[in-house]
Amino acid sequence: MPEGHSVHRIARQFSLHFVGHTVAVSSPQGRFASGAAQLDGHRMVDAVAVGKQMFLEFDHGLWMRVHLGLYGAWDFAGDITADATTASADGRMGQTNMRGTIVDAFEGKVPDAAGARGENEASLRSIGAPRRTRLRMAENEKLGDDIAVFPPEPVGQVRVRLLTAVAVADLRGPTACEVQTPDEVAASMAKLGPDPLVGDPGEGEERFVAAVRRTTTPIGLLLMDQKVVSGIGNVYRAELLYRARLDPHTPGKQVPEELVRELWRDWVYLLGVGVETGQMMTMDGLEGEAYRAALASRDDRHWVYHRAGEPCRVCGTNIAMEIAAGRKLYWCPRCQK
Repeated sequence: MPEGHSVHRIARQFSLHFVGHTVAVSSPQGRFASGAAQLDGHRMVDAVAVGKQMFLEFDHGLWMRVHLGLYGAWDFAGDITADATTASADGRMGQTNMRGTIVDAFEGKVPDAAGARGENEASLRSIGAPRRTRLRMAENEKLGDDIAVFPPEPVGQVRVRLLTAVAVADLRGPTACEVQTPDEVAASMAKLGPDPLVGDPGEGEERFVAAVRRTTTPIGLLLMDQKVVSGIGNVYRAELLYRARLDPHTPGKQVPEELVRELWRDWVYLLGVGVETGQMMTMDGLEGEAYRAALASRDDRHWVYHRAGEPCRVCGTNIAMEIAAGRKLYWCPRCQK
């Protein structure tokens, strides 16, 4: 399932190429025909990501809410932008990106940790000028060839097609896709925990601290609860807990308040890195070839995630794994004791 950074990057594509434009909305598959009819021919005025959900606003007051879930993804085509991550991933916008980022586009200059934060000219934050291309999500298809005919034919079971004069976005396989009124959007957002990139991060921190500290539910489960905090999935959950040296089984009430605040602030930081680089980069201080390797492969950018049975990078203890609420939970029994 895509985690928060992926959905924010998708919203950025809509902000760049669809907001401000009149959009033809259709449902090639037919399952969103009535919803498409309500939105067709209206101008998109906003694109908002909150955790793992995205909300697209149109000029007549209606919105489209999308939750990608496990199988949903977007397919963009036309005069669109592509950064190094999108190019390396063959445009798999909306799925957790495990294919890595190749930074050869930076002419041999590898961004360091500061560069990933958008602080120099080689920053991965720069996604370049639009080009007439297609970003496909299929494993065996490539990014990059110019489109001979625009718009291209839909590929697969497309639930929704959003089309402007120069760009198209196709949605396949979402868990949820519906038209909502402003009141319904407000209600949907109210059900979600704070997102560091939405609203005041300070207010988000207070909401997060209060939610964690009032329950005996283990912190490893709380971080995955989208009502407690938005956007954290299995990867970020494991890595945040390791970076905090916190046992995932610790009841929320027993986590010291300052440590809960540190968790939130680390999530603010890691989400920003994820949006800018397109990767869930959770190891700090990497430079040069080490940073390049980390961008290219998850094996070189995570402390504990997907490393069950392998030695901890710090203490050498084998990384443990168990099933918690149907998902694999990774941690170091010694560092997080």
